[in-house]
Amino acid sequence: MSRNAQHDYDALVVGSGPNGLAAAITLAQKGHSVLVIEAHDTIGGGTRTAELTLPGFWHDVCSAIHPLAMASPFFRSLPLTDFGLEWARPPAAVAHPLDDAPAVLIARSLDETAHGLDLDGSAYRRLVEPLVDNWQNFTEDLLGPFPIPPKHPLLDLAFGIKAIRSARGLAESHFKGERGRAVLAGMAGHAILPLEKPITAAFALMMFMLSHAVGWPLARGGSSKITQAMAAYLRSLGGEIQTGWEVASLDSLPPSRAVFLSLSPQAVLRLAGKHLPGGYQRQLERYRYGPAVFKVDWALDGPIPWQDPAVLHSATVHLGGTLEEIALSERQVWSGEHPEQPYIILAQQSLFDSSRAPQGKHTAWGYCHVPNGSAVDMTEKIEAQVERFAPGFRDLILARHTRNSLEMETYNPNYVGGDINVGVQDLRQFFTRPSLSLVPYITPRKGLYICSSATPPGGGVHGMCGYHAARVALRRDFR
Repeated sequence: MSRNAQHDYDALVVGSGPNGLAAAITLAQKGHSVLVIEAHDTIGGGTRTAELTLPGFWHDVCSAIHPLAMASPFFRSLPLTDFGLEWARPPAAVAHPLDDAPAVLIARSLDETAHGLDLDGSAYRRLVEPLVDNWQNFTEDLLGPFPIPPKHPLLDLAFGIKAIRSARGLAESHFKGERGRAVLAGMAGHAILPLEKPITAAFALMMFMLSHAVGWPLARGGSSKITQAMAAYLRSLGGEIQTGWEVASLDSLPPSRAVFLSLSPQAVLRLAGKHLPGGYQRQLERYRYGPAVFKVDWALDGPIPWQDPAVLHSATVHLGGTLEEIALSERQVWSGEHPEQPYIILAQQSLFDSSRAPQGKHTAWGYCHVPNGSAVDMTEKIEAQVERFAPGFRDLILARHTRNSLEMETYNPNYVGGDINVGVQDLRQFFTRPSLSLVPYITPRKGLYICSSATPPGGGVHGMCGYHAARVALRRDFR
């Protein structure tokens, strides 16, 4: 373990989500002493699990389904299964119910998925099969540290021609039927942007690719198992973690060679603003946060009674109907409105993990997008959308727990105004997170790094932001 007489630790990491732990692990693997500091009593950031409704009903507080974790080059390099992490893999990655028609299922099998899309099956195969065939190369570049040149430029160019488009434009030009267009819209909705905006097609293409390459799994026992396994591995390397320590300023930290902030730009300014030059401070102040979420967790008396029972084959359900309906919902949110029929991402984890609820009972959660900082209660509108595709759903609700966007920020201050992506990921800010810089993880203060989802490659449970930040520090401060 590397030590310096002038420093208590080689590196301090503020924030114990997947990115903070990824930075700590990357440094500890090279023999450096690391302390992770967490304000909450438990580690995890967006991967905590808790009994939010009734005893014995375990709910993922934020993230629940983890295709990016399965695909992440960093996560794939870690022995997390040796430290208790187990994955449950539903037979279908995503289900997309439609009114008066069979649901669209994105199965692990490309053939099965294409068959279910009817007249759009061949078009789906042409769009997705090249991505699936080269998924590891695509993932390596898409989750890589911008602006380092990609390792597979020709593949990336072919992807980029489609990805730079708007999701709506790609759906309407590539698919002729409602089924193909609707399921692409549901995938693109994860961008939390209007589907008419450039680059939203990239989100849909990435989601389709991961569906067939690795599936959309969930962690047995809850999403907290991911960061618990990471923490156990970090400790096996000699790393330390201290919870219940809310850092008020950079000056309150013990001496170290480097500090990594797995924080939003707003929090970076609060902790370290006086140590940063005015120009850099203004860039962080101009950083844009996007729409937020309103989330409901349910304790249920049984599985959700979907009108099409095939929806029970997936842990992830996109609710919103047609391309036109989903596009309208996301456009309204971007304009500061609350949709009457919101697009909803729903997770039904207990169907594939019996540890989540007492025998015979079930859990589920759903969230919709709302304007940043909204305090509006969307429970009724969310449950109406579920009831639309699953008549009798409300009769099964034993208890519910809700969080509006302001409460989401209270739970995790990185979610400024309830923005779970920690910043808009549109074309303008995709490559300038959190500032316009050739090395976005560094700050003007020597030894101070940002490693949150406000840095490339952005939101999601993949650890790559922390990994890239630590790799930069190893070259600059730990040679």
